[in-house]
Amino acid sequence: MQYLLSAVPILLMSTGIFYFIRLRGFYLRHPIRTLSVLGKKPTGQGISPTRALLMALAGTLGVGNIVGVATALSLGGAGAVFWMLLSATIAMVLKYAEIVLALKHRRWSQAGEPCGGAPYYIQDEFARRGWRTGGKILATIFALLCLVNTFTMGSMLQSNAVAMAIQGVFDIPVGVVGGVLSLLCIPVVWGGVKKISAVTQTIVPLMTLGFLVMCLAVIVLRWERVPTALASIVTQALDTHSVGGGIAGFLTSQALRYGVMRGLVSNEAGCGTAPMVHATAQTNCPAEQGVFGLVEVFVDTILLCSITALAILVSDSGYTSYPHDGVKTAVSAFTSVLGDWAGGFFAIAVLFFGVATIFCWAHYGMTALTYLYQPKAGRKGVWGRIFLILYVVSVWVGAVTTPDGVWAMADVALAVMTVINLAVLWLMNGEVREETKEWMRRR
Repeated sequence: MQYLLSAVPILLMSTGIFYFIRLRGFYLRHPIRTLSVLGKKPTGQGISPTRALLMALAGTLGVGNIVGVATALSLGGAGAVFWMLLSATIAMVLKYAEIVLALKHRRWSQAGEPCGGAPYYIQDEFARRGWRTGGKILATIFALLCLVNTFTMGSMLQSNAVAMAIQGVFDIPVGVVGGVLSLLCIPVVWGGVKKISAVTQTIVPLMTLGFLVMCLAVIVLRWERVPTALASIVTQALDTHSVGGGIAGFLTSQALRYGVMRGLVSNEAGCGTAPMVHATAQTNCPAEQGVFGLVEVFVDTILLCSITALAILVSDSGYTSYPHDGVKTAVSAFTSVLGDWAGGFFAIAVLFFGVATIFCWAHYGMTALTYLYQPKAGRKGVWGRIFLILYVVSVWVGAVTTPDGVWAMADVALAVMTVINLAVLWLMNGEVREETKEWMRRR
């Protein structure tokens, strides 16, 4: 399984480079024309494109941005930040491509509600090529793995990070924190995509701004250490941790593996989950919604993850204070510079990040489940109710259990999903290119 995790960064980067060339880097060549769609008035049914963006950000702005960054630093060193940012820069175009495909292949229920994502365009592409059964099997595997990640990365890891942060700062038992989180989930996740998007539309901008201010405060107060931290990011990124060095050492280096995998956990570009939210957007133009995916990756990883990593690197405690505990490493970094009060602020920030991600991943799980058993329009059905009950319970379980095994399970499930999705993106590159060309021609 280690070979699979080592192969994902190479597949991710190679596919991203291919798409960048295939689409001629349109978002860098025409940035104003590309970003102008962000203020366009919504059309069609579903949630607004901006709500879809904020909800997708809720799914990515969680453990990956705080605990995942600290974990990547402790496991892969400062060089992991370099690979995290590089992979995100390359993966931006993959998020665009998978959103375009999700919009082009989405379905509509009898109640007029949109639903889409990787399982649907996987099935459609293989059916178009005459491999209907194989496509159905592959799409089913993807949906099942998405359910696994819903309960691991989307639920248990988030609630564990929140519980550990709250316990460490306010000394509240993790079981109590888990119980409160479970109760908060019930009215939101039962309300479906409209309820979840309404909640995330409010809390995502507030939590992002607050956490960004705290990180910048640490960086400003330790400004003299910034040049050294930036130099260590570059130099350690090229440290292969092997005697012979060379390409083999580069491909298997800890910095590369953990940097890219934690970056993938953070922005989900290339793994096919975020398009499940974007497919519900009010738009009749897949390419326009794809632009929101570009913004999503930029805000999530290139902006917030890099700021978080830099704050930890320049702090008084550094990233080696708690080698196997990302929560304590992050808390220690902020309190060592800003004082004990920062621990409480950090715990609240983790609470908002974690809760938002838990809400969003409930929608991912329901979308995967909907694909698997196709409920009647307007009804969750018995399996939908069972899923939501188990999901709420898993939030509590995650709060009181150790995350090591859960992290490993999430990494493997996410890696397999990414490999499947990237393979299909290679097959469907022509469709994405034609949609992009037509959209740019109209603009």
